[in-house]
Amino acid sequence: MSPPVLDPDLLKAFAAVAEHRSFTRAATTLNRTQSAVSVQIRRLEERLGTKLFQRARAGIALTAAGDELLVYAKRLLDLNAEAVDALRTRKRAAVVRLGVMDDYGTIVIPPLLAQFAKSHPEIRVEMETGLTATMPARLGEAYDLVIAMHPEGHRDGELLRREQAVWAAATSYSVRPHDPLPVALYPPGCLFRQWAADALDAAGLPWRLAFVSCTLAAVEAIAAQGLAMTVVKARTLPPRLHILSDGLPPLPGADIRLHRARNLSRAGSLLADHLQLGIT
Repeated sequence: MSPPVLDPDLLKAFAAVAEHRSFTRAATTLNRTQSAVSVQIRRLEERLGTKLFQRARAGIALTAAGDELLVYAKRLLDLNAEAVDALRTRKRAAVVRLGVMDDYGTIVIPPLLAQFAKSHPEIRVEMETGLTATMPARLGEAYDLVIAMHPEGHRDGELLRREQAVWAAATSYSVRPHDPLPVALYPPGCLFRQWAADALDAAGLPWRLAFVSCTLAAVEAIAAQGLAMTVVKARTLPPRLHILSDGLPPLPGADIRLHRARNLSRAGSLLADHLQLGIT
């Protein structure tokens, strides 16, 4: 036989009567009739199989069982209120989905998000880093905002800043004469990979793809060990690397542009404006 279920409405009536020591005053507090509260208390006593109140000179008083139940009743009612409040808060919370390049997502964006969270704690930001070439096409579907890198002069989106692509390597990096240049790059679809290949081929320099990864951290780690050179943005040059120039062809400049989804929410607009101000 399953134990009786403690209905929150019955517990609420019980707690009110216990607090006021009066069915009449409890009924007023609950905006119910006295007879309705009496029925609730009787129903609760029947479910538990015990008396919860007894007559006293000052009106009514809790029985020993009533005293014990009151402790649990308060805890259950508090937990119920906490659960309802948590779900309502979650429902009210606005979510903004942000897509961004790995280096910006690692270096540039986190401090700006920390500032934004202090001013707008009700807005939750979900950030995804990776190759941004295809992200703008998925605005509204997968992203609300995208910060993407484009060739200089690109027109779509809002220009945030100009970046210069540069060759970089560790101080220990060296190449033996006549050996192909080892290069650590990103997967196909990355502008840096395309620009590096085009520049080296146009200059007639032999090279080999020594390492490929989607993440800045992995590419930087290989380059930092002196195993390869790579291409980075001058403004986000990793501290373990330095810019190379001697004998290497120049690389193009890039535009960093902000793309907004159509019918962007107020929360998305607030974040977009904050990022635009912080990055420009």
